[in-house]
Amino acid sequence: MENGMQYRDSGICPDILRAVEEMGFEIMTPIQEQAIPILLEGKDIIGQAQTGTGKTAAFAIPMIQSIDPQLKKPQGIILCPTRELAMQAAEEIRRLARYMHGVKVLPVYGGQEIGRQIRALSQGVQIIVGTPGRVMDHLRRHTIKTTYVKMIVLDEADEMLDMGFREDIETILADMPEEHQMALFSATMPQAILDITGTYQKNAVYVRVTPKEITVASIKQAYYRVAKKDKVDALCRLIDYYRPLRSLIFCNTKKMVDEITGTLKGKGYEAEGLHGDLTQYQRDTVMNLFRNGGCAILIATDVAARGIDVSGVDAVFNFDVPEDIEYYVHRIGRTGRAGRKGRSFTLISGREIYKIRDIEKICHTTIRERSLPTAADLTRVKSERLFAQAKENMEQKELSDIKRLVELAAQEQNCSVLDLAAAFMQMHLGDVPKDIEEEKPYFERKKLGRRGKGFGGDRDGRSEKGSRAGRNERFGRSAKSERSERFGRTGKGEKAEKYARTGKGERFDKAARNSRAERDAKSARDKIGRGFLSKKKV
Repeated sequence: MENGMQYRDSGICPDILRAVEEMGFEIMTPIQEQAIPILLEGKDIIGQAQTGTGKTAAFAIPMIQSIDPQLKKPQGIILCPTRELAMQAAEEIRRLARYMHGVKVLPVYGGQEIGRQIRALSQGVQIIVGTPGRVMDHLRRHTIKTTYVKMIVLDEADEMLDMGFREDIETILADMPEEHQMALFSATMPQAILDITGTYQKNAVYVRVTPKEITVASIKQAYYRVAKKDKVDALCRLIDYYRPLRSLIFCNTKKMVDEITGTLKGKGYEAEGLHGDLTQYQRDTVMNLFRNGGCAILIATDVAARGIDVSGVDAVFNFDVPEDIEYYVHRIGRTGRAGRKGRSFTLISGREIYKIRDIEKICHTTIRERSLPTAADLTRVKSERLFAQAKENMEQKELSDIKRLVELAAQEQNCSVLDLAAAFMQMHLGDVPKDIEEEKPYFERKKLGRRGKGFGGDRDGRSEKGSRAGRNERFGRSAKSERSERFGRTGKGEKAEKYARTGKGERFDKAARNSRAERDAKSARDKIGRGFLSKKKV
């Protein structure tokens, strides 16, 4: 990874390259470096790689580049095990294709109204990202046709087989046109995967990437849920609370490095930025400042930070969650060296929680969720530090002259020495900061359920389970209006019409009221009469 290929040297078309660079990426991850050239040549591929290694871009870039924007038909299909992964992949592909005008991407999965997907498909979609069950459903309905498909991708193939999708997958693969390209990515290679590759791929090239494990037990790892708008405040809160002597802050883009550097400097922090746009002289100057203690905080991109070997880094802050899991390993590995303790802090928003889970799973590590220090916590630790410094000063220096000055000032200001000391302390501590509201867990906000098998609800007969209309049909229930008819009730409109006023605020006329009163009286007389007759009969 240290000497990875740059995107601009990979044969990617200018429109995709522009999107990649705007996303802040310069160097390919190992799986991208191996897979992209093979796929651009039109060959089939078997990629053994974990989630979080950058494999989505590895197959998405060649697929986007092969699309004919003028042809409003499906030309690429990507199968994913869960709806969550399908949504994530579709979102990333859209970002990569943002300058490929006319290229449309659509995720299809169970749990979403199929009619909505059918309408979107009818408007012309070139790339479909979906779960096997829902793609099968569309194939049966002929709302997806594979006539013009050039490339099909099986992402996390072993997961799909574990979830029981093998039959669907093989049916989909058998429906592909004779001339097409197939890419299969899987973390493991069980016999079932090998059977599929042997049957449906032609002379596939095998590539493998194994990420490094995190073995440094001396690093305390934590993540914090923060809304994007509050990330800078959260970063400052953590720096102020833990006060690392030397720290690294990692961002995914050069633009973000510049923004964070400017913001921290404006707040009085000793911070410098490092990224690929700096000249060698500027880079050397920044690194010398950081090594020699001239600045306590270095903000950098992953690419710019390569080769940095600075001892005594107390903390690593991931302002952005890295796109490649190996980057995470390299980032936090810059602290906790030579037997020293280190800390890593990662700020996450929304669906980035799934990236944390992938890092934990693949790197065999634990990243604890923590709450941000409150305003009261920050005031307390600042006070403790101030008192500790004051005590050290009292023990080391003669303060009798200073005491007299303080007593004299208190008399002149007509206040107590305690009031004066409190005022000096407040000046030193600054204004009490506001508490930062932590972001709610993503699954609580989006109601997407748990990741994994819970997202496999697109199997036959279950894809529309969440639809009220579907439940009514399944159990023979009638809709609300039908229930009203069954019990002889009038609808809202009929009821309103029955008692409608003839004008705004106008009541029924007197004759109508009298007529109604007469009817009510007659009804009462009839009831009394019936009661009398029944008694007489008895």
